Amino acid sequence: MLSRKTRTTILFLLIIVMFLLFLFTMFYRASIERRLPSLQTSESNTALRGSIITKDGFSVAISQKLYTAKLDVRSIDPNKKDMFIKLYALYSGESEKDIKNAINKTRSTLVFSDKIDAKTAMHLRELAKKLYRQKVFVPIGNSTFTQGLSIFETPQSRKNRTYMSKNSLTPVLGYISQKDEKSMGAKGLERYYDEYLAPIQDAKLVGPRDVGSNMIFTSESNLANRLDGYNLNISINLKFQTMLEKIVDEARVFVDATEIIAAVMDSKTGEILAMASSSRYDPSLIKQKDIKSLNSSATEYSYEIGSVFKPFIFSILLSHNKVNPLELINTYNGKYQLGKRIIRDTHPAPYLSAEDIIAESSNIGMIELAKRLSGTQIYDGLINFGFTQKTGIDMPYEQIGAIPNANRLDSQTYKATVSYGYGVSATFIQLMKAYNVFNNKGIAVTPHFGISLEQNAKRYLVPLEQPKQIITQDVAKRMKRTLIKVVEKGTGKKALTPGLEVGGKTGTAHIAKKGIYSNLYNGSFFGFANDHNGNTYTIGVLAREPKRKYYHYGAQSALPVFKSTVDLLVNEGYLIPALTPEQK
Repeated sequence: MLSRKTRTTILFLLIIVMFLLFLFTMFYRASIERRLPSLQTSESNTALRGSIITKDGFSVAISQKLYTAKLDVRSIDPNKKDMFIKLYALYSGESEKDIKNAINKTRSTLVFSDKIDAKTAMHLRELAKKLYRQKVFVPIGNSTFTQGLSIFETPQSRKNRTYMSKNSLTPVLGYISQKDEKSMGAKGLERYYDEYLAPIQDAKLVGPRDVGSNMIFTSESNLANRLDGYNLNISINLKFQTMLEKIVDEARVFVDATEIIAAVMDSKTGEILAMASSSRYDPSLIKQKDIKSLNSSATEYSYEIGSVFKPFIFSILLSHNKVNPLELINTYNGKYQLGKRIIRDTHPAPYLSAEDIIAESSNIGMIELAKRLSGTQIYDGLINFGFTQKTGIDMPYEQIGAIPNANRLDSQTYKATVSYGYGVSATFIQLMKAYNVFNNKGIAVTPHFGISLEQNAKRYLVPLEQPKQIITQDVAKRMKRTLIKVVEKGTGKKALTPGLEVGGKTGTAHIAKKGIYSNLYNGSFFGFANDHNGNTYTIGVLAREPKRKYYHYGAQSALPVFKSTVDLLVNEGYLIPALTPEQK
């Protein structure tokens, strides 16, 4: 019989052996589990950036998911290799020869592509399931799981932003940039509405996996819903936009300008039908040469205005009852001494009616009229029109321009130069908004592109500032008649269109370089075109630095573009001319 000491020793050794066996078993099981694919899997369904959609239904900026197709070539049954190659080529659109060569050169994992679109990815996933069922794929080694073909979302695929209209609608549309693994709007509408366009929440899915590594969906699989960014519906008509871009492109070449800008705005609502620039770029492929075109000159370029500024001074005079449009004003035969400078009129005359001072664009006449206003009256009047303030347009980085303060405007020199548009600066869009007042019964509206934001079939209107009465209806009516006279009898005759109510003002402004006026000019024409059916549009054209000889004047560089824009409105059915007596 064993001694008590011996029995204790044997029991102790038995316990140690069992403990070691337990440790070995745990280690072995852990090791096996690490070698086996997890029975649970998870997937993220990436949310996408919202689309930008034009009024005529074109998605000009969209985000699409990209997918990756990965194959473990070791898992293909050698006897069914040709079957796989033929079927994969059929579903993917790739050539059988390329697929076969890629498989033969790879010993383990092969990535066919990481830029597969969503539709093709869906078909390839269905193919993978069929191939698993047909046992085209077999387990590798001692594994019970089959690797085979897997289709999954390409990491960072949400960065794939496609601009369907290429360079059209830029720089208004803008582009996106990458920052800290995230995409964000950098310019234009992409920037201004970035908070709404940006993806909100990725979906999170969990569930068991089958032998083909596919998730088995259960009632508890969906942990978080996918929330894409809002779609932005804009007022631009893409067809009209591209046609207007062709007009400005041809004009830029003809007058050899740095840039031509043209825009059309609904006078009653402020919706911008088109804003075209001859300086454009493809947001999908920005090159070094495109850098100068990335900024929107219509909102970010402030310049001395020239004669298109005269109607604002004239309307301030009317508002203060300081002028009778029919009274005669001494214009000194087109030659006037202002300090040390001689001011000359392009169309010299001894006297002009106050109204004809605008029609004939007399600088001397404006100097004489401006003397009737105090510096405070001029300053307050211009502020009321929105100068030195943002217009509220839905574009980033808007500039505001500058005007002299009221004290300086009491100086006869400042008052004189401001009266014909020198010594003041503004942006193209500020002038559009201000001219619109004359064509909208004295009411200012906010120029804008965004109409609504949409998500999950729910639409939310983009909020706008309330319209504001700037001048009285009587003053607006008088100004409208004056601007129509510019077209009918003055410097804007080239804009005359039978059957339509067309008015506007030419402008030519010397460009200062380093404080000295250079031999470069900006030519412009701002005005309106209306029909008898109540359709009303405000139109602006700016020709920056036209270099063709004798074409630096607004009447030669900008006015023809204005006229072509009016004709385009007619041809596309936005304006319907009344029948003339000859046509009746």
